[in-house]
Amino acid sequence: MRELTGSSSANDAGQDVAVRAPIQAPEIGTATARWWPERFSRTGRRVRWLWLAACVAVACAIGWYRLADVGPRSQFLTARVLRGSIENTVLAAGTLQPYAYVDVGAQTSGQLKSLHVQLGDKVKKGQLLAEIDPLISASKVAEATATLANLQAQWEGKKAQFELARLQKARSDDLTRQGAQATSESEIAQSNYKLAHSALQALEAQIKQARAELETAQANLAYTRIIAPMDGEVISISALEGQTLNATQQTPTILRIAQLDPMTVWALVPEADVSRLTAGQDVYFTILGRGERRWHGRLRQILPSPQVIGNVVFYNALFEVPNPQRELKVQMTAQVFFVLAQAKDALYVPRSALGKTHSGRAGPHTVRVLGDHGSIETRKVEVGITNAVSAQILSGLSEGDTVIIGAASLAPNHKAGSLHSVKPPR
Repeated sequence: MRELTGSSSANDAGQDVAVRAPIQAPEIGTATARWWPERFSRTGRRVRWLWLAACVAVACAIGWYRLADVGPRSQFLTARVLRGSIENTVLAAGTLQPYAYVDVGAQTSGQLKSLHVQLGDKVKKGQLLAEIDPLISASKVAEATATLANLQAQWEGKKAQFELARLQKARSDDLTRQGAQATSESEIAQSNYKLAHSALQALEAQIKQARAELETAQANLAYTRIIAPMDGEVISISALEGQTLNATQQTPTILRIAQLDPMTVWALVPEADVSRLTAGQDVYFTILGRGERRWHGRLRQILPSPQVIGNVVFYNALFEVPNPQRELKVQMTAQVFFVLAQAKDALYVPRSALGKTHSGRAGPHTVRVLGDHGSIETRKVEVGITNAVSAQILSGLSEGDTVIIGAASLAPNHKAGSLHSVKPPR
């Protein structure tokens, strides 16, 4: 507070100056000073307790809302007992190959003059497929024919000489026996006969050789016409018109003919599973791009020779499948299923629904069944065919029963109170 007082100069001037007393704050007693902060302290604590109680109430409300529906049904993953087909299979990867095929090649050298088929053409046994320029082969046939004719003409002359020598020998022998001819003349006749006979035999050998050469030349001429050895389809062509083929070292391949109906599936079966397969077993397969379409067949044979891939031993299992529409192509990849056991119109559940047998011994399994009002009943069931995902139920359950297959997750993205019903794969 600021005090206003009269100054000495004002007094000296004889003026009356009003003097204002200093303004001071009222005195506060000791009790009042203590009450003021305590009042506000108690009020703050009361507000904080009110806020805390409100938060607890809100949290309880939210928790009750979220967990109000959590009961026995929402604490488990469940599945229905379904009716349908179930099977146990051995899975393998395979490829499609022609039932039979042959590589058609050139057995004689020369230029490929013409090709009479194209890829995909169907051919019959004996059909003309291609022709090699026959000029050289025809010339060799003509040469061999002339050589044979020359030798045959020589043979006729040698044959006449032989007959003459034979007659002279016979006459000489008669005269010698009668004593009318010297022994030396008889020896000359005998020598001439032997020479004529040897010359005739040598010429006959040359004729045989000439005939063989002629047959070879004729065969080479015939080989210039490439004929289909079997019925089938042209699936590959390796030579072009105008190309020179050299059959001296090895037979050059011109094209391949294959039988595509039926097709043969070559499936690679691991050694751990091959002992479970036998000839005659049902088998089916699927291919890429055809969805659930299945092709069925029967296992024909398992090849005895193994195939090692990456230190893993496989065996080739072969079976045939009809292919009248040519939907199946060579080298297609197949996912093959060898059927070990199967049942139709059977009850089945997910395999995860099965409990352990008593003490781990063979016997009935247990299954937990969820009732309509959330009750849980443990039942003994008789199990038939099982596979990796499903199990056949022979007794103990009915179609439509709800079985427990696991505990439901209460993760943040899981909404409690929802019932998870799973349809098991077969």
